[in-house]
Amino acid sequence: MRLNRILLSTALVVVALVIQVSVLSRLHLPGAVPDLLLLTVLGLAMVYGHVGGALVGFGAGLLADLAPPADHAAGRYALVLCVIGYLAGLIKPGTGQVKSVTGPMAVVVAAAVSSTLLYAGVGALVGDTAARHVGLGGLLLTAAVYDLLLAPFVVPGIMWLARRAENDPLADSGSAAGKSDISSGWLSAGTGLSIGGRRGTLGGLKAKARTRTARVGRIKGVKRL
Repeated sequence: MRLNRILLSTALVVVALVIQVSVLSRLHLPGAVPDLLLLTVLGLAMVYGHVGGALVGFGAGLLADLAPPADHAAGRYALVLCVIGYLAGLIKPGTGQVKSVTGPMAVVVAAAVSSTLLYAGVGALVGDTAARHVGLGGLLLTAAVYDLLLAPFVVPGIMWLARRAENDPLADSGSAAGKSDISSGWLSAGTGLSIGGRRGTLGGLKAKARTRTARVGRIKGVKRL
Protein backbone atom coordinates (compact mmCIF):
# COMPACT_ATOMS: atom_id res chain seq x y z
CA MET A 1 0.00 0.00 0.00
CA ARG A 2 1.09 3.54 -0.69
CA LEU A 3 2.02 5.92 2.09
CA ASN A 4 -1.06 8.11 1.74
CA ARG A 5 -3.29 5.02 1.96
CA ILE A 6 -1.51 3.79 5.08
CA LEU A 7 -1.72 7.16 6.84
CA LEU A 8 -5.38 7.74 6.00
CA SER A 9 -6.42 4.17 6.85
CA THR A 10 -4.58 4.27 10.17
CA ALA A 11 -6.13 7.59 11.16
CA LEU A 12 -9.66 6.52 10.22
CA VAL A 13 -9.36 3.13 11.91
CA VAL A 14 -8.03 4.64 15.14
CA VAL A 15 -10.80 7.26 15.25
CA ALA A 16 -13.46 4.65 14.51
CA LEU A 17 -12.08 2.33 17.20
CA VAL A 18 -12.03 5.09 19.81
CA ILE A 19 -15.65 6.04 19.05
CA GLN A 20 -16.62 2.37 18.99
CA VAL A 21 -15.16 1.63 22.41
CA SER A 22 -15.90 4.89 24.22
CA VAL A 23 -19.34 5.77 22.81
CA LEU A 24 -21.17 3.08 20.85
CA SER A 25 -20.38 0.20 23.19
CA ARG A 26 -21.78 2.19 26.13
CA LEU A 27 -25.18 2.91 24.60
CA HIS A 28 -26.52 -0.43 25.89
CA LEU A 29 -28.73 -0.96 22.87
CA PRO A 30 -30.68 -4.23 22.65
CA GLY A 31 -28.89 -6.93 20.72
CA ALA A 32 -25.71 -6.10 18.86
CA VAL A 33 -23.55 -2.97 19.00
CA PRO A 34 -23.31 -0.65 15.95
CA ASP A 35 -20.04 -1.60 14.28
CA LEU A 36 -18.36 1.63 13.18
CA LEU A 37 -15.09 -0.21 12.59
CA LEU A 38 -16.76 -2.54 10.10
CA LEU A 39 -18.26 0.38 8.18
CA THR A 40 -14.85 2.07 8.02
CA VAL A 41 -13.27 -1.07 6.55
CA LEU A 42 -16.11 -1.37 4.02
CA GLY A 43 -15.72 2.23 2.86
CA LEU A 44 -11.97 1.87 2.38
CA ALA A 45 -12.25 -1.55 0.73
CA MET A 46 -14.72 -0.28 -1.89
CA VAL A 47 -12.11 2.29 -2.97
CA TYR A 48 -8.82 0.42 -2.45
CA GLY A 49 -9.92 -2.96 -3.82
CA HIS A 50 -9.72 -6.48 -2.42
CA VAL A 51 -6.01 -6.46 -1.50
CA GLY A 52 -6.17 -3.08 0.25
CA GLY A 53 -9.45 -4.04 1.88
CA ALA A 54 -7.97 -7.24 3.28
CA LEU A 55 -4.94 -5.41 4.67
CA VAL A 56 -7.03 -2.64 6.22
CA GLY A 57 -9.47 -5.18 7.64
CA PHE A 58 -6.73 -7.25 9.21
CA GLY A 59 -5.08 -4.21 10.81
CA ALA A 60 -8.37 -2.81 12.08
CA GLY A 61 -9.46 -6.18 13.48
CA LEU A 62 -6.13 -6.72 15.20
CA LEU A 63 -6.39 -3.32 16.89
CA ALA A 64 -9.89 -4.21 18.03
CA ASP A 65 -8.63 -7.54 19.39
CA LEU A 66 -5.92 -5.84 21.42
CA ALA A 67 -7.83 -2.74 22.56
CA PRO A 68 -9.46 -2.92 26.01
CA PRO A 69 -11.95 -4.13 27.07
CA ALA A 70 -11.47 -6.99 24.57
CA ASP A 71 -12.62 -10.32 26.07
CA HIS A 72 -11.86 -12.68 23.19
CA ALA A 73 -8.83 -14.34 21.65
CA ALA A 74 -6.46 -12.06 19.76
CA GLY A 75 -6.78 -12.46 16.03
CA ARG A 76 -10.43 -13.47 16.03
CA TYR A 77 -11.86 -10.17 14.81
CA ALA A 78 -8.78 -9.61 12.63
CA LEU A 79 -9.70 -12.73 10.66
CA VAL A 80 -13.31 -11.61 10.36
CA LEU A 81 -12.53 -8.12 9.08
CA CYS A 82 -9.79 -9.40 6.79
CA VAL A 83 -12.28 -11.67 5.01
CA ILE A 84 -14.98 -8.97 4.94
CA GLY A 85 -12.55 -6.37 3.58
CA TYR A 86 -11.38 -8.74 0.86
CA LEU A 87 -14.92 -9.60 -0.24
CA ALA A 88 -16.05 -5.96 -0.14
CA GLY A 89 -13.07 -4.94 -2.25
CA LEU A 90 -14.12 -7.36 -4.99
CA ILE A 91 -17.10 -5.14 -5.84
CA LYS A 92 -14.94 -2.06 -6.35
CA PRO A 93 -16.17 -0.30 -9.53
CA GLY A 94 -13.73 0.23 -12.36
CA THR A 95 -13.89 4.04 -12.03
CA GLY A 96 -13.58 3.95 -8.23
CA GLN A 97 -16.90 5.78 -7.86
CA VAL A 98 -20.24 4.17 -6.97
CA LYS A 99 -23.11 5.35 -9.16
CA SER A 100 -25.97 3.98 -7.03
CA VAL A 101 -26.49 3.82 -3.28
CA THR A 102 -28.24 0.45 -3.53
CA GLY A 103 -25.02 -1.50 -3.98
CA PRO A 104 -23.17 -0.12 -0.93
CA MET A 105 -26.26 -0.52 1.27
CA ALA A 106 -26.60 -4.16 0.20
CA VAL A 107 -22.91 -4.63 0.94
CA VAL A 108 -23.41 -3.16 4.42
CA VAL A 109 -26.28 -5.53 5.23
CA ALA A 110 -24.40 -8.54 3.86
CA ALA A 111 -21.24 -7.55 5.74
CA ALA A 112 -23.12 -7.05 9.03
CA VAL A 113 -24.74 -10.47 8.79
CA SER A 114 -21.60 -12.22 7.50
CA SER A 115 -19.31 -10.68 10.11
CA THR A 116 -21.66 -11.71 12.92
CA LEU A 117 -21.92 -15.27 11.61
CA LEU A 118 -18.19 -15.53 11.00
CA TYR A 119 -17.36 -14.10 14.42
CA ALA A 120 -19.74 -16.56 16.10
CA GLY A 121 -18.37 -19.43 14.01
CA VAL A 122 -14.75 -18.67 14.91
CA GLY A 123 -15.81 -18.32 18.54
CA ALA A 124 -17.46 -21.73 18.45
CA LEU A 125 -14.23 -23.23 17.14
CA VAL A 126 -12.27 -21.84 20.10
CA GLY A 127 -14.93 -22.72 22.69
CA ASP A 128 -16.77 -19.38 22.98
CA THR A 129 -20.52 -20.08 23.13
CA ALA A 130 -21.71 -16.59 24.10
CA ALA A 131 -23.70 -16.23 20.87
CA ARG A 132 -25.89 -19.17 21.82
CA HIS A 133 -26.93 -17.59 25.12
CA VAL A 134 -27.60 -14.15 23.64
CA GLY A 135 -29.49 -15.46 20.61
CA LEU A 136 -27.89 -15.50 17.19
CA GLY A 137 -31.07 -14.48 15.36
CA GLY A 138 -31.45 -11.32 17.40
CA LEU A 139 -27.80 -10.45 16.93
CA LEU A 140 -28.06 -10.81 13.15
CA LEU A 141 -31.20 -8.64 12.94
CA THR A 142 -29.98 -5.86 15.22
CA ALA A 143 -26.50 -5.82 13.66
CA ALA A 144 -27.99 -5.39 10.17
CA VAL A 145 -30.42 -2.67 11.32
CA TYR A 146 -27.88 -0.67 13.34
CA ASP A 147 -25.19 -0.78 10.68
CA LEU A 148 -27.68 0.07 7.93
CA LEU A 149 -28.87 3.13 9.87
CA LEU A 150 -25.31 4.27 10.60
CA ALA A 151 -23.91 3.55 7.12
CA PRO A 152 -25.27 6.65 5.26
CA PHE A 153 -23.41 8.89 7.72
CA VAL A 154 -20.12 6.96 7.58
CA VAL A 155 -19.50 5.03 4.35
CA PRO A 156 -19.93 7.91 1.84
CA GLY A 157 -17.58 10.13 3.86
CA ILE A 158 -14.98 7.38 4.16
CA MET A 159 -15.11 6.71 0.42
CA TRP A 160 -14.84 10.43 -0.37
CA LEU A 161 -11.77 10.81 1.83
CA ALA A 162 -10.17 7.73 0.28
CA ARG A 163 -10.76 8.97 -3.27
CA ARG A 164 -9.52 12.44 -2.31
CA ALA A 165 -6.31 10.96 -0.92
CA GLU A 166 -5.80 8.97 -4.13
CA ASN A 167 -5.69 12.20 -6.19
CA ASP A 168 -2.18 13.29 -5.15
CA PRO A 169 -1.61 16.89 -6.39
CA LEU A 170 2.16 16.35 -6.45
CA ALA A 171 1.74 13.33 -8.68
CA ASP A 172 -0.67 15.24 -10.92
CA SER A 173 1.72 18.18 -11.29
CA GLY A 174 4.59 15.83 -11.98
CA SER A 175 2.68 14.03 -14.69
CA ALA A 176 1.57 17.33 -16.17
CA ALA A 177 5.16 18.54 -16.22
CA GLY A 178 6.19 15.33 -17.92
CA LYS A 179 3.51 15.77 -20.56
CA SER A 180 4.55 19.38 -21.19
CA ASP A 181 8.16 18.28 -21.59
CA ILE A 182 7.11 15.65 -24.09
CA SER A 183 4.98 18.19 -25.96
CA SER A 184 7.81 20.70 -26.11
CA GLY A 185 10.09 17.96 -27.37
CA TRP A 186 7.69 17.16 -30.21
CA LEU A 187 7.34 20.86 -31.06
CA SER A 188 11.07 21.49 -31.06
CA ALA A 189 11.67 18.44 -33.26
CA GLY A 190 9.07 19.61 -35.76
CA THR A 191 9.82 23.33 -35.85
CA GLY A 192 13.56 23.54 -35.16
CA LEU A 193 13.12 25.78 -32.10
CA SER A 194 15.69 23.92 -30.03
CA ILE A 195 19.06 25.43 -29.26
CA GLY A 196 22.66 24.26 -29.47
CA GLY A 197 23.68 21.41 -31.72
CA ARG A 198 20.21 20.92 -33.21
CA ARG A 199 20.04 24.53 -34.39
CA GLY A 200 23.47 24.20 -35.97
CA THR A 201 22.39 21.01 -37.69
CA LEU A 202 19.23 22.68 -38.98
CA GLY A 203 21.29 25.63 -40.29
CA GLY A 204 23.58 23.22 -42.10
CA LEU A 205 20.60 21.47 -43.69
CA LYS A 206 19.18 24.81 -44.87
CA ALA A 207 22.56 25.76 -46.40
CA LYS A 208 22.78 22.43 -48.21
CA ALA A 209 19.24 22.88 -49.53
CA ARG A 210 20.11 26.35 -50.90
CA THR A 211 23.27 24.99 -52.56
CA ARG A 212 21.30 22.22 -54.22
CA THR A 213 18.71 24.72 -55.44
CA ALA A 214 21.43 26.92 -56.94
CA ARG A 215 23.02 23.96 -58.68
CA VAL A 216 19.69 22.90 -60.14
CA GLY A 217 19.18 26.44 -61.46
CA ARG A 218 22.58 26.43 -63.17
CA ILE A 219 21.99 23.00 -64.71
CA LYS A 220 18.66 24.13 -66.08
CA GLY A 221 20.32 27.24 -67.55
CA VAL A 222 22.95 25.14 -69.32
CA LYS A 223 20.27 22.89 -70.76
CA ARG A 224 18.33 25.90 -72.02
CA LEU A 225 21.46 27.26 -73.69
